[in-house]
Amino acid sequence: MAADTPDLSRIDALLAIMARLRDPDGGCPWDLEQDFSTIAPYTIEEAYEVADAIEQGDMAELRDELGDLLFQVAFHARMAEEQDAFAFGDVVQAICEKMIRRHPHVFGDEEQREAGAVKGRWEEIKAQEKAAKPKKTESILDDVPLSLPGLTRAVKLQNRAARVGFDWPDTSLVIDKLNEEMLELSTEVAKGGDADRLEDEMGDLLFVYANLARHLKVDPEKALRRANAKFRRRFGRIEEKLAAQGRKPEDSNLEEMDALWDEAKAEERKP
Repeated sequence: MAADTPDLSRIDALLAIMARLRDPDGGCPWDLEQDFSTIAPYTIEEAYEVADAIEQGDMAELRDELGDLLFQVAFHARMAEEQDAFAFGDVVQAICEKMIRRHPHVFGDEEQREAGAVKGRWEEIKAQEKAAKPKKTESILDDVPLSLPGLTRAVKLQNRAARVGFDWPDTSLVIDKLNEEMLELSTEVAKGGDADRLEDEMGDLLFVYANLARHLKVDPEKALRRANAKFRRRFGRIEEKLAAQGRKPEDSNLEEMDALWDEAKAEERKP
């Protein structure tokens, strides 16, 4: 091990590596160019890769992806430290304090443990924390992050509105609204609507789909990832079947590939 390489057995090693990468004297040019806004997309991407590793049940991959995500935390903390805003240790302290505060039924005294076990206590404590912070927004929807994936943000916005009674009382009404939005989109398509109108109507439809998922207690992002994986798996079978004949998808046609899709679908359903 080189003399200037940190001891890799400690968490401090990660922070030392991050500091070295951001060192203006001999650091990595790419890392030095970055700021919070340019790194944020990578942070989101790494979180999704963690979720993908979990979905695949691949523990070795999960270990690596969690490391990548932790590196993102270290990156943001290092940039904040350079601005004298906060450091990695402050991040750790803040989350430790928050978890202890939000779990009085685990970390509190006997009376708190009994009271804290009441259902909904977590949300109550979160509301107290929010009320204690300086007011920055006017709407209950304002602090739902813009950077969230669209479907996830839609569900969070809908959940916030539902807390104050703005919600469909029955799932059937959401389905009725879905049909209404589908008709509006179909009408716009038939009219040859411009791209802006089509995007607007498509957005409305997706927003109601997210609402339906919420009412059905289905995570729409997870459901879509599952559908993506299914499509990838079945299309892969089409490619395999064509390859067995010495051909590629571009050598086939829609009718044949659709038949092969049905075969792949039937294969999956076999016990």
